[in-house]
Amino acid sequence: MIPRSQKFSRFLYHTLNKYLPDSVIIIPNEGTCFQRSLKFIDYNPNKHTWALVRTLTTKNENEKDNLNPDVKIITPKPILSENYEKTTQENRTHKSEPIIDVKNESVKVTKIIDGKKDDVQNEGKEKKTVKAIIEEAVQKVPKPRLRVDLSASSVERNFITPARAMELFILKPSDLKDLRATKRRSPYENEPPITVYWRKDVEAKALEIWGTKENLATEKIKRDLERRFYQQNVFKVKRKLRDYRRERDNQQEVAMAQAAGLFGPSGRVVLTAVAINGSNFLFKLFAWIYTGSHSMFSECIHSLADTINQLILALGIHKSVQRADPDHPYGYTNMKYVSSLISGVGIFCVGTGLSIYHGVTGLLHPTEMESFYWAFLVLGGSLLSEGATLLIAYNSIKKGAIQNKMSFVEYVMRGNDPSVNVVLMEDLAAVFGIIVAAGCMGLTKYYDSHIPDAIGSLLVGGILGGVASFIIYTNIAALIGRSIPQEYLDKINCELESDVMIRDIHDVKGIDMGNSLIRYKAEVDFDGRELTRSYLDKQDLNLLLEEIKGFKDIDQLESFMLKHSENIIDMMGSEIDRIERKLRKKFPELRHCDLEIL
Repeated sequence: MIPRSQKFSRFLYHTLNKYLPDSVIIIPNEGTCFQRSLKFIDYNPNKHTWALVRTLTTKNENEKDNLNPDVKIITPKPILSENYEKTTQENRTHKSEPIIDVKNESVKVTKIIDGKKDDVQNEGKEKKTVKAIIEEAVQKVPKPRLRVDLSASSVERNFITPARAMELFILKPSDLKDLRATKRRSPYENEPPITVYWRKDVEAKALEIWGTKENLATEKIKRDLERRFYQQNVFKVKRKLRDYRRERDNQQEVAMAQAAGLFGPSGRVVLTAVAINGSNFLFKLFAWIYTGSHSMFSECIHSLADTINQLILALGIHKSVQRADPDHPYGYTNMKYVSSLISGVGIFCVGTGLSIYHGVTGLLHPTEMESFYWAFLVLGGSLLSEGATLLIAYNSIKKGAIQNKMSFVEYVMRGNDPSVNVVLMEDLAAVFGIIVAAGCMGLTKYYDSHIPDAIGSLLVGGILGGVASFIIYTNIAALIGRSIPQEYLDKINCELESDVMIRDIHDVKGIDMGNSLIRYKAEVDFDGRELTRSYLDKQDLNLLLEEIKGFKDIDQLESFMLKHSENIIDMMGSEIDRIERKLRKKFPELRHCDLEIL
């Protein structure tokens, strides 16, 4: 087994022989890894040369082999073969050349010669060549490097653009002429490099002009006050226009809230259902107490669950039309879905659970039945009232489907009006439940057996469970966030792209917020030329030309450009407001329209 030191020496030898074929390395061992010196010799029969590779461990070993650990000795090209163990001692000869002393190096290079001495006259020239090879081959001990303190803050090497330098330090373009400048890659695509200055040079120039930082800060405050005074009247006009638009929008929101609240179509359907189901619950309660029928008990619980759930729906409708506030910037429109979800869970837990429980109890523990006369009478009245409520809900949903240009089934499946959907499904389940209960009670009366009546209770519970599952599913899908139909989204996109100011739109999203309201978001690419042309149409170009001709220095040009650039940016905001108003007028369902500039 080859010792680790020998493996390392071989690896080092072959590496150096590959990149520096005239050298062999000897490594001094100052640690505890190598416990003995390693020495092996290789004979090259072609050139009659010997190669010596070993680790230097102790002074005694070094003296024994006639080697100095602090020297480098250069050799001709030696070759290390695998058959060095087969060579004989008498064929081995090696002589050392004069030493070149290079201190404080971690790697030593030795030279093995073929037994012939070099010419003494060429010794000086060879030493120079050897020294050059050593300096290139020897790996020096690296000096410790100072690490960058990332926690420290510094602007020593920061750059600053001319516009920002003039703004922050109140300088003129002439003040920046003599400062160091460089070209940097533009942060914008397809743009030429930009000119930047060293921030420390700009700060020094500002201190040279203004004297102290306090004077600079005072001047900045003074100029800010002047600019604010100049813009004060403009801001007042903008504020009045904004307040006027908000007041107009608020009036529209109040009208929409009144139309969508408890006095709207959905609210009227829910309030009607509350009154009818409450009355049915009382009548069914008396009928169950009189007859003791399990099916009648299930219908009584069914009407109670419907009444409570529709009260929750009424609360959700009332909350959904509340105005947005800082805690809920997009309003409370999802409250209809939340209340409908709670209603579905209530139907499943109370209606389904109690009906199935009472049916199983009737099968296991039958009770004596009384006359079903009053029970049939109450069920007949409930069928008429539930049918009337079902018809009202059906007409409301049909009207909403026509307004949204959707089929009746699609409108119900998407849950566009969750409150009316709940009323529709509850009344539909109530009608089927009444028919099932009446049939099972008739079978019980005919066969004089309690089993059909108990089975009727189980069937009513199953109907309620199916309705509750549908309500829960549709409202969860709406609360998670559902896109509007693609056809409708394409119409909005087409209207937006047809505007003269828009070149392209990207990342379009249309989310159904409930209450037939939509949140629309798109990133738009504005046409800068059309925007500027629209701004110039509102200006007197002759006056602008005369103003430009009267410029005496670059400061006047800068002030002119800044003023009109700011006006163009303000006009861009006005154009966005105009486009949003146009979209809302064409599509009244757009409650929130977010257009972001690319």
